[in-house]
Amino acid sequence: MKTTYYVQLGQIQQRTNRGTPAYIARWRVASKDRSKTFRTRGLASAFMSDLRQAIKVGEEFDITTGLPVSMLAAKTSGPSFLEFAQAYFLRRWNTLAARTRETEAYALLTLIPALVADVPRSTAAEELREVLRTHVLLPESRRTSLSPSQAAALSWLERASLPLSALGEANILRTALDAISITFAGGPAGANSVRRKRAVLHHLLEHAVEQKLFGSNPLDEIKWTAPKAVTVIDPRTVVNPAQARQLLAAVPKVGRKRGPRLKALFACIYYAALRPEEAADLRLSNCALPEKGWGQIVLERARPQATKRWTNSGETHESRSLKHRADKETREIPIPPVLVAMLREHIAEYGTAEDGRIFSTGTGGTYSSSAHSYVWQEARKLALTPEQVASSLAARPYDLRHAAVSLWLNAGVPAPEVAKRAGHSVDVLLRVYAKCIDGQQEQVNSKINNALDL
Repeated sequence: MKTTYYVQLGQIQQRTNRGTPAYIARWRVASKDRSKTFRTRGLASAFMSDLRQAIKVGEEFDITTGLPVSMLAAKTSGPSFLEFAQAYFLRRWNTLAARTRETEAYALLTLIPALVADVPRSTAAEELREVLRTHVLLPESRRTSLSPSQAAALSWLERASLPLSALGEANILRTALDAISITFAGGPAGANSVRRKRAVLHHLLEHAVEQKLFGSNPLDEIKWTAPKAVTVIDPRTVVNPAQARQLLAAVPKVGRKRGPRLKALFACIYYAALRPEEAADLRLSNCALPEKGWGQIVLERARPQATKRWTNSGETHESRSLKHRADKETREIPIPPVLVAMLREHIAEYGTAEDGRIFSTGTGGTYSSSAHSYVWQEARKLALTPEQVASSLAARPYDLRHAAVSLWLNAGVPAPEVAKRAGHSVDVLLRVYAKCIDGQQEQVNSKINNALDL
């Protein structure tokens, strides 16, 4: 712990720019500004009085937290950030999907190593992340044994982790926000990644409020703007029907087995707007495939891919309920004759897996996202021009879903029906696909011209 006697007390400022007034106590420790927010002036005055008394008796102040040593000792009687984060995450384990576990763990892998004190014999951040990833953030039954160096790293982290109460200080929270704004390699993090990690931190602190460890969420007091994330589909990624047919025709030409077995899966993404994980768990019992005319898919489950350590089964793929839907809730999707024919042909050629899945490897497994990506990229090279291959046009298999939804909207299918088939809410649908709705510009321009002529 680094301490100093250089302390200057400031004033108590009232903040009235929000619904509930707040009182901010300000002081400086070792030339660093400090502040703490209170709900009443009396509480703020009492806190400043404690600081003044500590200065009067010649007490040292901790540079990291800005508090007198005696006050710091009282505050550190609660859990450390490491202890609280571990308990928070493991308490939620059974209610989280595997990919959500992975997302939240990724945020904690950033936050826990960043929120540490200056304790001798520091450990490299990568070694700390490995200990967290394989031991601390897993249920006891799934933890690996620690090597001597990992045990030493965990011991150091347990000593160095800041008290949870330290997150009531603005400078500590800014340290956390700075940490989530960069990648593990030190570069700027993507906007979506930053926003997800910030959401995890906010929810963790909300849980601390529920436990009466904070009077209110201290993160709400920090003036910090999250980077803007792209929330709309880029129309340059969307293929037209002719391009989609060319791409699907090229898929079977990739490899001896993978391409031919994946053509109908990609077709489901385009013609039925299935998510790839929904197509991966599609079963024969979910499909009505008449010899002529339109058929129907009734989706029940999805089969997303996640890292094995975060799944319940310990397998990479795990069947679960549909995204944003309650368990056992289904989604009905009429499918055109062209997709019906492709599915009938696929089933006739390859049959189904033992559990009824239509799409599987030759041994009954599930193709990985990397296998999907490889086949798709090779098909793009066969079906598109070099300029198109270098562009973002249908860069990922998922872009076929975007093409499907865009096609339906531009064909005049009412937004509620499109949302129902795609598994979106109407407001999300219109916001995400706003730039892909075409054919209305001339009508709008005509209306403006008519208005200007009045």
